[in-house]
Amino acid sequence: MPYFPLANILTEPVGAAHYVVVGAILFTCGVLCMATKRNALGILMGIELVLNGANLNFIAFGSRYLRNDANTLGLDGQLVALFVIVLAAAEAAVALAIVLNFYNNHDSIDVDRADQLHG
Repeated sequence: MPYFPLANILTEPVGAAHYVVVGAILFTCGVLCMATKRNALGILMGIELVLNGANLNFIAFGSRYLRNDANTLGLDGQLVALFVIVLAAAEAAVALAIVLNFYNNHDSIDVDRADQLHG
């Protein structure tokens, strides 16, 4: 039977490598979503996927590799992820307000029509 490195990751217990793979997949899906969507809400969903992929990597690395002492809990990654979640909520609120205002003025949320916003 030939050796496949992916088969190794499927049979091991869940570790940091698994979280990094899932985080990279989320990040890549988010970047593809931002690059291909013309709808402003689709672009916002892509941004959220990118931030969630980064959060997963922060949690994986923070709890696994940033433990300096045996007495620490290793919550550094979780604290950074919590900060990113708060930042994403603020970003979503401001972006949705902009999108709703744009929709009220132009009856569309197509980002190609956003060139009319220059003042």
